[in-house]
Amino acid sequence: MLRLAHPRHWLSWLLIAWLYALAQLPLPLLYALGQGLGRLVYVFAGTRRRIARINLQQCCAAQSPAERERLLRDHFGALGVAALGQGIAWSASPARLKRLVRVRNEQLLEQRIAARQPTILLVPHFVGLDIGAAGFYCRFNTGCYLYQRIRNPVINAQIAKGRSRFGTVGIERRESLRAVVRTIQRGIPLYYLPDQDPGRRRGIFVPFCGQPAATVPTLARLARLTQATVIPISIRLLPRGAGIEVNIQPPLRDFPTSDLHEDTARMNQCIEEMIHAQPAQYFWVHRRFKTRPPGQPPLY
Repeated sequence: MLRLAHPRHWLSWLLIAWLYALAQLPLPLLYALGQGLGRLVYVFAGTRRRIARINLQQCCAAQSPAERERLLRDHFGALGVAALGQGIAWSASPARLKRLVRVRNEQLLEQRIAARQPTILLVPHFVGLDIGAAGFYCRFNTGCYLYQRIRNPVINAQIAKGRSRFGTVGIERRESLRAVVRTIQRGIPLYYLPDQDPGRRRGIFVPFCGQPAATVPTLARLARLTQATVIPISIRLLPRGAGIEVNIQPPLRDFPTSDLHEDTARMNQCIEEMIHAQPAQYFWVHRRFKTRPPGQPPLY
């Protein structure tokens, strides 16, 4: 801990203190500030704006350029809200989280958790992910997640502390698959986010919004190894700071099959359906199509 007090980390501690202070504000005010910040970032974040614009062109081709540009501005507004709300995920009391985070269809999970049945939660990268996850863990007092260490040790330690305060279990991605399997088999639901580009070595190409996308195929493998039920979950920031909605959807039926490509494509299709229900809040600034099939030119 002493090494984290080194002067080179003071700016990181200042950022954390600022986010904790912002977390004390009412959510509607934080929402307005975050929207303003996001619109400002939209103007100056040229590279990320370009990445998000390309992603929207690929995934929302049916919309007009003007409609996609509105989506792009709305997306950056939502990113600003999520950024300023990070302190809520780290520090809000259980009582406040239960007020802010509305969990729909929680009966789909309650009995499974009580019976300690193997469960994997399929959670795409929506911008309200961290606050939604905190509200979910607070309500169910169980869960595990995969994480990857980030370079800033102060921020890394704060994220780990914030995510583990409701009895959740963090498993580093570099650990063996056996650790994940054992945790799921103990009846601890895995909060699983499989929708970012894993690279050519770890991914397989299956359709995503009509485009071939390198996709990690681990969901079907984990479901087969653990005999787990896969339950999709979407997370939405409600308008004007009215709260965060965690929508638990019906389990995937007849999943997995014996065809890994078919299962992975079905996972992407499920994610697409959740995205199209709230397109402005998906994490478009990620280079989802960075890894291209052989012979196809780069998109970014």
